[in-house]
Amino acid sequence: MSTRTEYSKAQIILHWLVAILILVAWLTGDNMGRVLRARFDSGTTGFEGSTPHVWLGCAVFVLILIRLVLRRVQGAPGALPGSTEMMEKAALWGHRVIYLLMIAVPALGALAWFGGVRAAGEAHEAASNALLLVALGHAVVAIWHHVIRKDGALNRMRLSQKG
Repeated sequence: MSTRTEYSKAQIILHWLVAILILVAWLTGDNMGRVLRARFDSGTTGFEGSTPHVWLGCAVFVLILIRLVLRRVQGAPGALPGSTEMMEKAALWGHRVIYLLMIAVPALGALAWFGGVRAAGEAHEAASNALLLVALGHAVVAIWHHVIRKDGALNRMRLSQKG
């Protein structure tokens, strides 16, 4: 994977699109346990009667795979100016955790919805709450970098600066 000085337009668009879709999917997840149980009881397949929440999760999963390929091919910016070794490790592991959750949450949801694995539904719910907390922490740290450290971290994810 190469190291770049900035993210590409495609990476930035995918970042914000995935962030919005994850938030909307989380907000539309209410009562999915009841809907899943009703689907199990009726004996229908996962493709019949799928909810917006299910399709949002599918879209997130596909877009995350595209993001991973783009990150592998195009690379990502290096450490921010003035970063300590501890900050670099925190950024590395923070991104690893968020990517792991962005893959695990829709995968567990698909396993529950399309595969009929009830336990995966409970794991999906717990992991989705963890993803939201980690994403919130990610946003707080980005804002801290921008407002307190003034190191341009948030500018890396702004389309308006791209030509």
